[in-house]
Parts: sequence; structure tokens; C-alpha cells
Amino acid sequence: MQEEYEIVLIGGSAGSFQPIKLLLEKLPTEFTYSIVLCLHRPKNVKKGFAEALSIGISHTVLEPYDKEKILQNKIYLAPSNYHLLIDEKKTIHLSTEEPVNYSRPSIDLMFESAAYALKDKVVGILYSGANQDGALGMKKIKENNGLTIIQNPNESTVPTMPKSALSVTPIDLVLSSKEICSFLNSLCSKKKKVLKRFLL
Repeated sequence: MQEEYEIVLIGGSAGSFQPIKLLLEKLPTEFTYSIVLCLHRPKNVKKGFAEALSIGISHTVLEPYDKEKILQNKIYLAPSNYHLLIDEKKTIHLSTEEPVNYSRPSIDLMFESAAYALKDKVVGILYSGANQDGALGMKKIKENNGLTIIQNPNESTVPTMPKSALSVTPIDLVLSSKEICSFLNSLCSKKKKVLKRFLL
């Protein structure tokens, strides 16, 4: 495990909102990694989602525009009904192509695009959800030497999504939602002795 990651990608669906909200609330102000969220939501919920995630946290959650550059210390949320892809220059590309795994935005597409573009600079985190979206994306992150993390299926409200990831690729870390919070905070401190205790 290395420490020189640049971007944290987070995917989730049913049952993921509360643990992801907890994660964002626990981020210290000095957390400077870029975070990009891909969360499934009803198509009719177009506004207010980013604002709800922003309540009580030290960072602002933004819905990016097409061709927007990803910056440090920012949190980006895939807009409703748009796929979000990331290129090698850490630029966001929005797409209205067909849904993947019945989902748009697709967690798989976000994970896969970043894995190909940024290789071992990626941390991918997959939370609770009711379908298989994100599993193949986690496989691509693993194949490109990024770090893969899933919410422990035993804790997940709907464990299908993290279980699907486990079924297609070895996962580096299987953590509770509180442990994921602690792990990201430890990344910020860049202390190897803190990181080691989270290894399986």
C-alpha cells in the first residue's frame, strides 16, 4: 500500500446516504484529496441532494459542469441523470449515454475511467446498494494498482453492491462505515503506522 493517492472515488446506492454523510462530516478541514461521488438517486430528485450532503461538513459538495477540472480539497457529486467520467488530466466529462446496470450516473463508468486514466493514484470506495453497479469498476481499479475499499456487507443496509465487488475481485479493505472514516483521516496524516492496522 502506498500513500501518494490523489483522488478518492465513492459510489453508493440504496442505504448509502447516511454512512456517506457521516464520512463527509468526519473529514477534517485539512483533508486535501479530491473526492468524487457517484450516488444513485431517483430521477425526479434533481436539486437539493448536494445541499443535503453539504450540511454540517467543512467542505462544499459541488455538482460539476462538463469539462470542469478536479481540484484538491473539493467534493464533486455526479449530477442527476448524467454519467461522470474522469480523464488523465483530472477533468470531468458528463455524458447522457445509455444507463449502465440500469443506472445513470454509473458507478462502474466513473471507477473505470479514473482507473484507466490515473492508475495507482485512485482510492475507490463502494457502499451499500441493491444492484451490481460498481463491482466491475472496482475490478478495474484493482487491476490498475489503485486501492479498493468496500463497506462491510454485514453492516450494509443493502449488501448486494459490496458483495458483488467481492465476487469479482480481491478487495484490499473491508471496513465498517466508521472505519472508512478513520482510514481516510489516516490518509490525511500520511502515517504508515496508522494505515497498517486497517489492512486485512
